[in-house]
Amino acid sequence: MAVPLKETFFISHGSPMLSIDDSLPARHFLKSFKEKVFTQKPNSILVISGHWETSEPTVNCITGLNDTIHDFYNFPQQMYQLQYQAPGAPKLAKRVKELLKSSGFKQVHEDDKRGLDHGAWVPLMLMYPEADIPVCQLSVQTKKDGTHHFNIGKALAPLKKEGVLIVGSGSATHNLRALRDVPGVASWAMDFDNWLKESLVNGRYEDVNNYMTKAPCAKIAHPYPDHLYPLHVAMGAAGGNAKAELIHHSWSKHALSYASYKFDSQPKTTPRVNIIVD
Repeated sequence: MAVPLKETFFISHGSPMLSIDDSLPARHFLKSFKEKVFTQKPNSILVISGHWETSEPTVNCITGLNDTIHDFYNFPQQMYQLQYQAPGAPKLAKRVKELLKSSGFKQVHEDDKRGLDHGAWVPLMLMYPEADIPVCQLSVQTKKDGTHHFNIGKALAPLKKEGVLIVGSGSATHNLRALRDVPGVASWAMDFDNWLKESLVNGRYEDVNNYMTKAPCAKIAHPYPDHLYPLHVAMGAAGGNAKAELIHHSWSKHALSYASYKFDSQPKTTPRVNIIVD
């Protein structure tokens, strides 16, 4: 029987070097995830990765083991030998499709060949190294907006009660052309990162949905929206009254934020009614 979950997560996976580089604090954070951050073992995992873009929502519906996609270039050879062969989650994939279609998303597709890209398997390899939890991946739509992805999350909220861990995997800032091996943090990256943190922890989710017009330095922090949209899905799946918490923060390469968040679903409060008896 599935144990209901209350939490969803957004993980900044940063660089693929996270898979081997022990100097990255985010690597140690993810390795301690199931002992210090989230001790409940989910029955399956749904990952929304910024590295899978489609025009319409698509789930990978894999029977057997997920393939490990090495979708990065000019990195150390040992990284191309890494494998994360978690079981597929075809029942979860079909449930995702069912929930999205019943919530008004008319076109939802299944892909029975695509495995896990590095936005999924790199963090999962650190979080759940045994690779014994079934994993399904969901795509993002870069031609859509934050609200579209927030609504995807809202549609998927029932999965939490079914013991599914929903993880958005992207990056709090993601401008690869701005990365430098120099000390300090770029001011624009800091400004956007601080705005995002303050907006999330104060529950200003509508501002986050409209970050392009609300946030400072939005276009330079995210020249493309692919790595922020997974956050919107995790945020939406937690519920509009969810409490956001910053659970890790570190920087690399002058402009790459590894800020990661937990969204804790809060019970809806019933307005108190005072009854006055004469």
